[in-house]
Amino acid sequence: MARIMIVDDSGMMRSLLRLILEKAGHTVVAEAATGKEAYLEYSTRRPDLVTMDITMPTWNGIETIRSIRADFPEAKIIVVSSIGQKMKVIEAVQSGAKHYIIKPFTSEKVIQVVNDVLKNG
Repeated sequence: MARIMIVDDSGMMRSLLRLILEKAGHTVVAEAATGKEAYLEYSTRRPDLVTMDITMPTWNGIETIRSIRADFPEAKIIVVSSIGQKMKVIEAVQSGAKHYIIKPFTSEKVIQVVNDVLKNG
């Protein structure tokens, strides 16, 4: 299964995603609460996939996606966003995110999107 990094400033959201992903057989190799931390973790650990919150301190998710993809164009990133952030989700996908998940989400939706991105890039 895949090596995944979870990026979200909410510890509760990181825990929830970890639970969903590990239950599906994936390994969470890193977590980050800020964009800068996410960039450093990505460059060190090079996970197979990243889940990325949009709204975070320091660099937001879009800035972080751009930074990671600029240096690591093969990075597979799924943006995780609140339902009211449609324009931000579009901007994130235009910045290099491969897919998106809207909060609140179901375990099934997370696994479906993760597996789709892992399989199809």
